[in-house]
Amino acid sequence: MIQIDQQLQPASLLPALDRLWSLAAEKIRAIHDSAARIGGTPVFTVAGQYVAQGWTEWTQGFQYGCQLLQYDATGDAGFLELGRRNTLQGMAHHITHVGVHDHGFNQVSTYGALRRLMLEGRIARDEHELGTCELALRASGAVQAARWSTTADGDGYIYSFNGPHSLFCDTIRSLRSLALAHQLGHVLWAENDRRVSLLERLVQHARATARYNVYYGERRDIYDVRGRVAHESLFNRNDGCYRCPSTQQGYSPFTTWTRGLAWIVLGYPEQLEWLRTVPDAALEPLGGRGSVEPMMRRAAEAACDFYLEHTPVCGVPYWDTGAPGLRELDRPLERPADPQNDWEPVDSSAAAIAAQGLLRLGHYLRETSAAEAPERAAADRYWQAGLTVLRTLLTPTYLCDVPGHQGLLQHAVYHRPRGWDHIPAGSRIPRGESCLWGDYHLMELALYVQRIAQTQPYLTFFGPMQ
Repeated sequence: MIQIDQQLQPASLLPALDRLWSLAAEKIRAIHDSAARIGGTPVFTVAGQYVAQGWTEWTQGFQYGCQLLQYDATGDAGFLELGRRNTLQGMAHHITHVGVHDHGFNQVSTYGALRRLMLEGRIARDEHELGTCELALRASGAVQAARWSTTADGDGYIYSFNGPHSLFCDTIRSLRSLALAHQLGHVLWAENDRRVSLLERLVQHARATARYNVYYGERRDIYDVRGRVAHESLFNRNDGCYRCPSTQQGYSPFTTWTRGLAWIVLGYPEQLEWLRTVPDAALEPLGGRGSVEPMMRRAAEAACDFYLEHTPVCGVPYWDTGAPGLRELDRPLERPADPQNDWEPVDSSAAAIAAQGLLRLGHYLRETSAAEAPERAAADRYWQAGLTVLRTLLTPTYLCDVPGHQGLLQHAVYHRPRGWDHIPAGSRIPRGESCLWGDYHLMELALYVQRIAQTQPYLTFFGPMQ
């Protein structure tokens, strides 16, 4: 279980954050300068050098998004120019990528970031560029929402790249693409000019994920532990009936892959924040705010509590809570995670994602339950846990200062448990390597905390808080 530092404050992390931005600048430039060698979208490091993979392009938005985050945090105009040019010249094909569930990662991290910077007054407002970004976000949200399967209970889900039968927990954070497109007034036009509400599909997907991928300790089956997350839910496409849990990257369907858990931990609190901008009347046809928000909050709290209870004291989890080699470790949850152990890898990328979710849920509960002592205590617990995890990630164990290493966040598991792409000589597991979703989410987390520490505008994907 995480050992939460109840006294830790965002401002006390600022010196370490300065160190992070200094290192990140070097890494971003090194990746940019290695484009010819990489030969495509960088995904993860092998022996410290980023490489491309033919099976995914979902990290392109993280690559360019890191450049924009670096500018946002430091004001270095060189990174703004790099991120802006790469977004406007290199992301267009992602807008119409119909084969993935990753639009909220790619487009919101790039076009969405540029739009946010303009709306916040962080960069000059260019109406042509703003229009380009908003058109990209509108189209992306509709393309993502069109990747749709219905369920027998009347809802539906954005299906994963695995096919129409597959609901991934990852996609809960990709709902950002639908949220922004809806906020911009967009709808999906389907067959016979039927207008499909992107808000409706967002809520339906969130409800399906909460129902089928998140467990609540209600004896659904013998694996029903509150807060446990199934990476994937499978459905019979003939009638939309749920069949069983599954996984593409975890150890088994009946254990919890911790990066999948982290997507739930972060995705629902972000949607709860965004729902505050949605009028009550728009939610009425979908069950009303009194139904939608509690559904999301229930899933978020269950997943956050599970993360806190099933993660080592430092806040960085092993890659799966049921990984078989954990039995070889001495009380792994009662001591800091050991990236150098010989049995199971840790996943620092899951920690970076989850830490932001813990902070956002804590902030949300503080805003909505300020007068209720029990809920205030829960809010403080999540908030302090998020800061505790970030502090661990900023230590030399995880923040990479190895000369020539292109990764920022070390010890991030980057591929399936079978057939890891690179294992150092003499080791049974990958260690010391990085991935772009880990680097990006550490930077996004760092910017979130830095803004709070410096009393700057609160960071959201949808723009300035009202």
